Amino acid sequence: MSLTTTILMLILGWLAVAGAMLWGVLRITRRHHPQPRKPGIESEKSARRPAAVH
Repeated sequence: MSLTTTILMLILGWLAVAGAMLWGVLRITRRHHPQPRKPGIESEKSARRPAAVH
């Protein structure tokens, strides 16, 4: 294997690992991040529940 091929494979491997790690981190943060709720839907749901429920 030539030096150019070795360096190119090293860089491509590093980019593949970095991309996989970034994809995993973004996937985890998207899964555990709470979704924003619309205020209109929340007020409708709270109006249906009795006042004693907390």
